[in-house]
Amino acid sequence: MKISQYEAIGAENIQQLIHDFYLEIKKDKLLSPMYNGDFEAAEERLHLFMIQYLGGPELYNEKRGHPQLRKRHKSFIINEEAKTNWLNNMQVVLDRSTMKKVHKGFLWNYFQQTAEFLRNS
Repeated sequence: MKISQYEAIGAENIQQLIHDFYLEIKKDKLLSPMYNGDFEAAEERLHLFMIQYLGGPELYNEKRGHPQLRKRHKSFIINEEAKTNWLNNMQVVLDRSTMKKVHKGFLWNYFQQTAEFLRNS
């Protein structure tokens, strides 16, 4: 029986990664202002999204509806610099993470593709 990426990576690893990511975002002079100080809500949204994306419970859909990533991000200017900063912050926390290399690689590929998909400027 094949297990989901959610099960393979582990709920604790996902939660820690997202939490650590937002600690980095708070220090990012370009990205931090986009959150209007509401890092806790942003962290919860990304955490729920990642759980669902990785094959865990569909809690994101239950709380927020279909992800509609482009629509939800269109009010932000996501240019090459913003994309790069976002990815750099995620790379920092992935590098520090204790999860298996294969899982880090899977997540990194996803984050790179999604960051490019969301670039709108």
